[in-house]
Order: sequence, then structure tokens, then C-alpha cells
Amino acid sequence: MAYIFLLIGFGLLIKGADLFVDGSSNIARLLRVPPILIGLTIVALGTSSPEATVSILAALQGNAEVSLGNVVGSNIFNITLVVGIAAFLYPLMVESETTKKEIPFTLLASGALLVLISDIKLQGLSDNLLTRSDGIIFLLFLSIFMYYVIEVGLKSRKDSKEDPIPSNIKWGKNIGLTLAGLAAIIFGGDLVVDSGTAIALDLGMSKTLVGLTIIAIGTSLPELVTSISAALKKESGIALGNVVGSNVFNILFVLGASAVVTPLPVNGKIFTDVLIMIALSLLLLLFSRTHYKIGKREGFILLTMYIVYLVFIILRN
Repeated sequence: MAYIFLLIGFGLLIKGADLFVDGSSNIARLLRVPPILIGLTIVALGTSSPEATVSILAALQGNAEVSLGNVVGSNIFNITLVVGIAAFLYPLMVESETTKKEIPFTLLASGALLVLISDIKLQGLSDNLLTRSDGIIFLLFLSIFMYYVIEVGLKSRKDSKEDPIPSNIKWGKNIGLTLAGLAAIIFGGDLVVDSGTAIALDLGMSKTLVGLTIIAIGTSLPELVTSISAALKKESGIALGNVVGSNVFNILFVLGASAVVTPLPVNGKIFTDVLIMIALSLLLLLFSRTHYKIGKREGFILLTMYIVYLVFIILRN
């Protein structure tokens, strides 16, 4: 029965994220927010909402290992499988700003995570813990990122003419879509946490492993669907920007909010995964700076690396 609830939960997460992105994007258009701002904030936040819901609910229910594993696993999934499949379908052209600011900001967030969970080595404490004050630090970092995104959006507004709002985009309908999407995400996230934890215990898996695999893949499906759709439409900026933005939100918002709700104990095994996440972010930066394009070859390498990583963490358990 737990497997059925897990599938239902994933379905609600995917559909809920889809409704949330559609509704909130249209509300942003009604508010006349520049399109680039919608892409960097609404889409990234919308596709990260399943991770946020699952991690915060897991933290509230005392399954903190799932919270951290979910975020790190989702980020690794995004960099390898999501970018890899998108690049394999259609080469992703990379904006210079992405290599100069956005991917380095992802690296900064990942580095901050590694420092803040290293309490035993850096401070000589008895346990590694992501505390409430660490969560506040993440949220402060997020405010800096949001300031940068808004500045970029306002600058782009000056350089482009505003498109007229289609007559079929109405306030009531889109507020309803956004709220329905949010409700589906919350209910689906609750199902995923409960059933995923039950499956982990039945199979003898650790909560960290189930967070890194089953739940991370499930909550990253919106990013996968969005980026594949964008690649097929030859919108490489959205495909790559969605992944980079989502990874920043996952660390700074999802872990920040989860840690503020309740301090998160850190499993020793997760350090290896955080280091792998940082190494893969560096690889993505390297690929992005090579002719400012991520092609089929790079996509294939990223896909292969995810398969290798998946085998590694399953054998490690």
C-alpha cells in the first residue's frame, strides 16, 4: 500500500507544481512583472516547491535526515540527469551572466552548506547539526540572490517593450490554479514523506538513502519535465536557468526554512554527497564555459555520472 501512496504523492507533486507554475506565472504577468524575472523566480521556486514541502514536512515529523538527503540528492539529480537529458535533446546555449554569476552563486551556496554542517571538525562539537541560526544565514543568502534577480529583471524591463496581456488571463482563475497547485503539493508531499519512510524501513534502507534516491528523484520530476519541455522548444535559457535557480532555492530556501522549523541532525555519510554536489557544480561551470554551450557529449557524460552515483550510494548503504 505504501508504494501506491508514494505514486499518488508523486502524481500530486507533479500536477500541483504544474498548476502552481501556470497560475503564479500568469499572476506575475497580470502584475506586469518582466518575463526574465518570472523565469528566474516563479519557475525556479515553483519547481522547487515539492522539495520545500517534503523537506519541511519531514523536519516537522522528525525525519530530518530525509530533508537534507532530499535537497542534496535533488541538486545532484538536477545537474546530472536534468541537464544531461535536456542537452542530449537539444544543445543548451549558455548566457555569459550564467557562468559569471548564477552558477558561481550555486557553488557559494553549496560551499556554505559544507561549512555549516561541519560542526565537529570546525568547532569541536560532539554532533554535526544544521541549526536555526544556520537556517537564518541561508535565508539571508537567499535575500541577496533575490536582490540580484530583481535587479536583472528591472534592468531587462528598460531594454524591452511590454507585451499586452492576453484577454483570457483572469485574476480569479489564476488565483484558483495557484491555490489548488499549492494544496496538491502539500498533500502530495505529506504522502511522499510518510510512504517513503515506510518503504525505507521495510527495505532496511537508511532515511538518508531514501532521501537521496526515491524522494529526491520524485521531487525533482517538475524540474525534469520543465527542462525537457524547454529544450524541445529550443528555450535553452529556461532549461539551464531552471536547474541553476532550483538548486539555489533548494539549498538556501528549502534547507533554510527546514532548519528554522527545527534543527537538522547531519548523517556523516552526507558529507561525501555534498562534496560530489560541489564537484558536479564545478563540472557544470566548466562545461558552460566551453564555447558557452552544453552539447550532446557533455549531456552524455552527465547522464553517465548520475548512473555511477546511483550505484555508489546503493552499494554504500
